[in-house]
Amino acid sequence: MTQALEGIATDNRIGATTTASEGRGETRTRAAVGGMPTAQIIALPDLHPGSEGNAGEAPILKEWNPLHQIKARLQVCVGEATISVGELLGAKENQVLRLDRGLDQPVDLTIEGKVVARGQLVAVDGHFAVRITELPVSLGLTPGS
Repeated sequence: MTQALEGIATDNRIGATTTASEGRGETRTRAAVGGMPTAQIIALPDLHPGSEGNAGEAPILKEWNPLHQIKARLQVCVGEATISVGELLGAKENQVLRLDRGLDQPVDLTIEGKVVARGQLVAVDGHFAVRITELPVSLGLTPGS
């Protein structure tokens, strides 16, 4: 890469340009007008769906958003209890701590400590699960919105 940059700098100093074929191992130099490098227009294929393209090329996804690929740790908060450090240190096995939330109240689904939805705690195949009951206003990040 350094050699390529040095070659471009040298070519510009002597009033010449190197063509795009240099990346393929071919180098052609021609004199520039007035000592300035010249720009050339290149033809690129259309990127719009339905345009003619080479067979075997992957289609361009209209409905894809890279933000949808980001992973986040979702946590479920069933309630809180306020106790002193002394009470916690004195806690015994099988002791029950009463939480501030009733059985009929929804649980909070949080990401980074912020509530992003609410739901009902249920069981599925021997595992805890959450049935989502409240969602915030859409942020416009879903496909088609």
